[in-house]
Amino acid sequence: MTKTDAVSPTRRFLEEHVPTAVVREMADDTSTVDAAAQALGVEPARIAKTLALRAGDRRLLLVTSGLARLDNAKFKARFEAKPRMLPADETEALTGQPPGGVGPFGHPSPVATYCDVSLRAFDTVFPAAGSRTSAFEIPVERLGELTGAAWVDVCRVPD
Repeated sequence: MTKTDAVSPTRRFLEEHVPTAVVREMADDTSTVDAAAQALGVEPARIAKTLALRAGDRRLLLVTSGLARLDNAKFKARFEAKPRMLPADETEALTGQPPGGVGPFGHPSPVATYCDVSLRAFDTVFPAAGSRTSAFEIPVERLGELTGAAWVDVCRVPD
């Protein structure tokens, strides 16, 4: 799948649901929080990273603040299983997007999505838009609404 193909579903979703959102495509790889923050000119915590995880036999997406780290005990208490990152091929099959470019929208079929409360420290955040070089800005509460996400507290944020 080409970069344009991976971004197109997200772009279509945003055109329909958040017409003011602009997908920014950068020249350089922004698949890490630091690279994305630098390219977008924002603090790393405002990058909304989307993790593709397994919890027992369930696959899910967890959108967190860029500086947040999974807390295994909190995750296990909430999902009754240890978190396991999905392998790259399974992530791409589930989302239609490559690891490092997975965003909360534009997947070929619905994926259970959760938003960590670490995002609520900000009015707007910057998730990936389906490729390792794309992102867009969205109000945090709108992100939660559009993903149908349950808000969870499964991460730690550094002081």
